[in-house]
Amino acid sequence: MSASIRHISAEEVHAALSYPELISALRDAFVAGAEVPLRSSHSVTPGGDRLLLMPAWNAGGDLGVKLVTVFPRNPERGIPSVSALYVLLDGATGHPRALIDGEALTLRRTAAASALASMYLSRQDASRLLVVGTGALAPYMAAAHCAARPIRKVLVWGRSFERASALAARLSIEGCTVEPVASLAEGLADADIVTCATTARGPVVRAEWVGAGTHVDLVGAFTRGMRECDDALVLRSRVFVDTYAGALKEASDLLDPLEAGLFGREHLLGELADLAAGRHPGRSARDEITLFKSVGSALEDLCAARLVFDRCG
Repeated sequence: MSASIRHISAEEVHAALSYPELISALRDAFVAGAEVPLRSSHSVTPGGDRLLLMPAWNAGGDLGVKLVTVFPRNPERGIPSVSALYVLLDGATGHPRALIDGEALTLRRTAAASALASMYLSRQDASRLLVVGTGALAPYMAAAHCAARPIRKVLVWGRSFERASALAARLSIEGCTVEPVASLAEGLADADIVTCATTARGPVVRAEWVGAGTHVDLVGAFTRGMRECDDALVLRSRVFVDTYAGALKEASDLLDPLEAGLFGREHLLGELADLAAGRHPGRSARDEITLFKSVGSALEDLCAARLVFDRCG
C-alpha cells in the first residue's frame, strides 16, 4: 500500500498553491462546508510536549487530518519547535492517498484565508499594507494580501528593527515598494490593511493608533493567553472570525473582553462562511474599522490538501 501513497514536499506545496486559486477554492469550501471537529490537543510528556490532531471531511468525499507536534525545547536541539504532517485519505475507502508537508500547507492556507476575508472586509482600493511580525508566516501574509487587493506599499514592523529590515529586503512583490518601519504607531497610521502574525502574550496593536477605514487581520494569537490587540480596538471594530467554534474556544483577543462583560456575543457579526456565502455583506462603510480574527480551521487544510493533490497527485 505504501508505494501508492504520494509524498508531497514543501516545495511542491508552495508551487501548487497560487494565492488566487487557493483563495477561490477556500471561498467555495466555506460555502459548501465540511465536518470539522474541534482540534484535540494531547500532552505527550511532562515537559510540555504536545500532539494536536485536526481532522475534517466531506461525507463520501475528501477526508484528512493534520498532525501537529509542539516540542518547546526543540530550539535547544537546533530544530523548530513545531512540526506538521497532513494525511489525505480516500473518503470512500479510508485508504491513505498522500502525505503532505504540513508546515507549507498551513502557511499557505492561513495567508489565503485572511486574504479571502479581506476581500469582504477591507476597502476595495486599499493600497497600503502593514505586516506586524517577522516570523515564518509574515512573508506569506504579505503575498496573499497583495493578491487580494491593489497593494502598492508594504511596511514591515517587528520588535527587532534589524529583523524587520531583513524581512523587507527579502520580500519581492511585483508592483510594490517594501520598507521597514521603526514606529508601529506610525506604520498603523499609514496602513489601509494591517496583518498581525506574532507570538505576543499581550496587546501589540492598540486602538488609538488605528485610523478610520482600516482593516485589521489578526492571526498570531491562536491559544488562550496570547493577545495581539487591546480591548478598545475590538470594541471600536466590526468583528468577524474564521469560525465561531474556534474563536469562542481559543481567541483571547475576543474572549478576554467578552468574559469581562465589555460586549456581548452579538458583537461578533459573522464567520468566514457567512461572508463567502453572502449571508453577511461585510464592510458597510468606508470609514469603519473591520477586524478579522483567525485561529485556523481544519476545513482550510482539507481544501488546500485536495488542491495540492489535484496538482501534484
